[in-house]
Amino acid sequence: MVLDIYQAVTDRIIELLEEGTVPWRHPIKNAGGDALPRNLISDKKYQGINVFLLAVTAWIEGYESPYWLTFKQARERGGHVRKGEKGSLVIFWKQHATTDKQTGDPVVIPVLRHFTVFNTAQCDGLDVPGGADDIPATPMVEPIRAADAIVECYEHGPRIEHAGGRAYYRPSEDLVRLPEPARFVDAESYYATLFHELAHSTGHASRLDRGLGTKLAPFGSPDYSKEELVAEMGAAFLAAAAGISPPTIEQSAAYIESWRKQLKADKKLVVQAAGAGQRAADWILGVKPAPRTNDTAQPTVSP
Repeated sequence: MVLDIYQAVTDRIIELLEEGTVPWRHPIKNAGGDALPRNLISDKKYQGINVFLLAVTAWIEGYESPYWLTFKQARERGGHVRKGEKGSLVIFWKQHATTDKQTGDPVVIPVLRHFTVFNTAQCDGLDVPGGADDIPATPMVEPIRAADAIVECYEHGPRIEHAGGRAYYRPSEDLVRLPEPARFVDAESYYATLFHELAHSTGHASRLDRGLGTKLAPFGSPDYSKEELVAEMGAAFLAAAAGISPPTIEQSAAYIESWRKQLKADKKLVVQAAGAGQRAADWILGVKPAPRTNDTAQPTVSP
């Protein structure tokens, strides 16, 4: 039986939501350093939906190591996965050469593939860096200063104003407006909100063009929900880059049920939104955009 990868990822996210955990609102950076999930062999960071799947699994299971690898990679490294350990799903896009059915011309199309990986805490006999301080690191920078730097490095970004009591992005004016910083409970809450609205702004026609300026989706519609999810995930990636933890947000049953319904109605939603959220964060950070695929998902690191 062929695994339905979209459905498998969606089922895992729904499972977490039903347990009261919203993966994209879970901190994906530890205080000790850059603890984004990465492959032990290549040392490359996972991207897109894989970040949330692996980070939240590590948090639930209590894994201190950010390193992951496949069963085969563990054996090739001289170690082994302990008997009875359960692996975690990661996905990536592979370029597949084929022939266009209509024209007969050779084409290359992206195909979604998956691997099962294990945290090094589930393995024995591996030579693993001892902890977050041993990870090839980003220089330690004071988090709020780093958050400021991210906002400042957003080239040709939207205008930012502080006024009123709510936060929003207005595409017609390319404007982000939010309350004064002093009105937030703490600096992390302020930057998490600002990052969310900046992620929205990357959808402007002059940037990644997600159609925000031409087809405003009504509140509660599938398109509105997808854009909100893109902004939530983009903000989480930016918070990780700044070294701040998204603030603890009280999750209401209505909020979680809303996401659960959306994901059940569209099995591709969470994969697509994570890819778009990754691209939104990369755009703000000045990272060269990765090639887009038909499913608008960020190509991810293969194990």
